[in-house]
Amino acid sequence: MRRVIIKDIGEKKDILTAPFVLEMERTTANMYRLGWDERNGGNVSYLLDEREVREYLDLNRVIRTMPTGFKATELIGKIFIVTGTGKYFKNVQSDPEANLGIIRIGKDGETAELLWGYKDGGKFTSELPAHLMSHAARLRVDPENRVVIHSHPTYTLAMNYVHELDERKFTHTLWQMCTECIVVFPDGVGVLPWMLCGTNEIGEATAKKMEEFRLVIWGMHGIYGAGKTMDETFGLIETVEKAAQIYMLTAHLPRVNLIKDADMVALAEAFQVKYRRDFLDLDEA
Repeated sequence: MRRVIIKDIGEKKDILTAPFVLEMERTTANMYRLGWDERNGGNVSYLLDEREVREYLDLNRVIRTMPTGFKATELIGKIFIVTGTGKYFKNVQSDPEANLGIIRIGKDGETAELLWGYKDGGKFTSELPAHLMSHAARLRVDPENRVVIHSHPTYTLAMNYVHELDERKFTHTLWQMCTECIVVFPDGVGVLPWMLCGTNEIGEATAKKMEEFRLVIWGMHGIYGAGKTMDETFGLIETVEKAAQIYMLTAHLPRVNLIKDADMVALAEAFQVKYRRDFLDLDEA
């Protein structure tokens, strides 16, 4: 099949006004403000629409190339805006060009072509392989998936130390904490044990979980979330964190009231969401 190359014609818009850059600025600022991403903790990747990017950048101009450390065959040609390694989320708004980068996955699937950003010679997050694997896994499930966020929400992380790291039990507890939980993440939360971060092994394990969950706990480390939009993905993590906060504030106290499993079923069915019935304790008799 002949490849058609569309030339970039005309004056480009200012990249710093691009909606996807502004979204990254707002989201990373919020995550830092909430205490989810201390120092250079956490990372975000956002799959972009090539037509939209073309309004701001000459896609034929590659600043430099970088090996990704992973062969992302399914993502060849796709463009992402990604937070940089060693970068602090608190600095993204004041200097997005140093703290963010727009990359395209090269024809070999193993190279990132830098189209904009990382102006100080930096590069993408060390967790890029895990992000790319998660994007590929979620796109197979939902072709509209565009965002992967990794962060270290305080109460979610604290809950890891006092609750069994079993995804059925962990999900069930979270669902019991807030009425909205089973509606917001009816597919539940996947859970991984502690693993060495920045490796392809943890990326592969996360991607496997992403085949059935949009949220994956990294034991004693943080959480991965995936979604169609930045708001959806941020909201998923935000809801888990709120539920974990309530759990941690009440775990040492006697439980007088609980949201019953039958109530959660009623909720899920009222909102017409497909929920993990096997994550509930129901009397099938």
